[in-house]
This record gives sequence, C-alpha cells and structure tokens, in this order.
Amino acid sequence: MIGTARAQATRLHRYQYTQMLMGVQVTITLYAPERSIAERACRSAFDRIAQLEDLMSDYRKDSELVRLCAQAGGPPVRVSEELYFVLKRAQELARRTDGAFDVTVGPFVQLWRRARRTGQFPTQAEIDEARRYVGYEKMVLNDAERTVQLLVPGMRLDLGGIAKGYALDCALRVLNAHGVRHALLEAGGDIVAGLAPPGTAGWRIEVANASPERRWVTLALGAISSSGDTEQYMEYQGKRYSHIVHPRTGWGLTTRVAATVIARDGITSDSLATALCVLGKERGMALIRSVPGARAYIREVRE
Repeated sequence: MIGTARAQATRLHRYQYTQMLMGVQVTITLYAPERSIAERACRSAFDRIAQLEDLMSDYRKDSELVRLCAQAGGPPVRVSEELYFVLKRAQELARRTDGAFDVTVGPFVQLWRRARRTGQFPTQAEIDEARRYVGYEKMVLNDAERTVQLLVPGMRLDLGGIAKGYALDCALRVLNAHGVRHALLEAGGDIVAGLAPPGTAGWRIEVANASPERRWVTLALGAISSSGDTEQYMEYQGKRYSHIVHPRTGWGLTTRVAATVIARDGITSDSLATALCVLGKERGMALIRSVPGARAYIREVRE
C-alpha cells in the first residue's frame, strides 16, 4: 500500500498558472499526472473565481453586490446562495467583534480610496455623513427566504476583507472535482492549501510578521491570510493612515499593525485577519482563542 502511494506520487508533476482576478494576481500551484489535466483544472478554477468576482465586486457596476446596494432602503432582496453565504458569515463575525469587522463600511472605504488616489484627505464632515450609512445592524438577513435588506438608502457594502478567501476556498473545491488535490492557491494576502506537495508534510509559507524562530509554517488542508498597512496607506500631516478603516470611527487605522491568521479555510482566515487589525493584539488574540483550529501572529508598531 505504501509503495503504491509512493509510486502514484512520483507520477505527479508540478505546474503553476497565474491570472489577474479580483484586482490581484492569483496564482495556482498544483501537482497533476499531466499538463492537460493541470490546465483543464486551473482553467475551471480561474473561471469559478471570475464568476464570484462578478457577484461580489464593488467596482463592477453590474455585479450582484452593486445591484443589491442600489436597492438600499427598499424591501428585502433575494440574492444568490454564494452572496448570501458570505454576507451571513460577515454578519456573524460582526456580532462577535462588536462591529470591528463590518462589510457595510463601504462609504468609509470610498472616502479613503479617493484620498489615496487624489491626496484629498477626508474631512470630519465627510466622515460624519458617511457614518449615517454604516453599521452591520442596518443589514437584515432572512435565512428562510435568502433575502438581504439594507435599511438605509445610500448604503454600500465592501467585501474586500472576506471575499478573496471564500473565492479561493471555492476554487480549491473545483480543483478537487478535477482530481487535483495537491494544490496551493494565492491571491494577495490570502493563501488556501489542499494536500501537501507529494513527499512532504506541507507547503512551506513565510509569515513575515512572526518572530524569526516562527517565521516559516507548514500548511496543508488549511488557509493563511495576512492583513495590514505595509503597502496600502497614505500619509497626511506627518501621520500614517491605513487603508483598513475602523468601522466605528470611519478613520483609517493609525496604529501600524500586521496580522496573520491560520485557519481551516480561507473565508475564516481572510475575515479574521481584517478583524484583528481593528481589534488590536489583546482583543484579537482573545477572539482567535475562541475559533477552533485558528492561530494568529499580530505585530503592532505605535508611532
């Protein structure tokens, strides 16, 4: 039996494919018996991610998410199973974190995107106006009908802290359906892993914000996500503001923070990494201890 497994492993070859999706470079590394199987599996996995991007992008005017937001203030709207699943998971985490994670933060995010693009710093009046449309309690989900109701006209949802992890989870399932089980999927700061490369204990992944002795982790059948302000931020009057916005205040985080979460799947690691940046180290680690199978590395630099 062991000999057979080793023989099968030796027949697998490593392939890697990359495509731009969800605004980032998505890379799939996998092991398959032959190139045609690898290419077919990856093509289907990329197509699945593109399908989810069509549903959940806040950039695309015709996405299901944008169409839902256009009906804010109106009656409940029936949505797809995929979008409902992500919104439900988001609401569960919002309640657990008292709003530290909140996908209704879209109006704030729009202000800070403009700020990074143009250098036009948000005013307090603009923050106060945007706050009228933000708050997870303003979104009502109905499991029986699979509907979403946004209670305030002008609300905008932003799934940037949860959708990529979910998309990678779905793409891995597509690979598995094609018989490809040894795979690693990367998109920005999110990684989802299937079975380990043949003959190894797992995929070797660097955790940049961990201590030197814990910098490398071995991952299989799990996910790892990193979030922070190392790349996306703006400086104004000598102060650094992160692209990560505190949902309660509307201001970009000014504590330089990096969080990495290892969890059972991508939707969990992605959303928790974002939440931890807002919660900070003490409250963040308390949250992680309540999540089965999760662990985290958090680094804070106060200026």
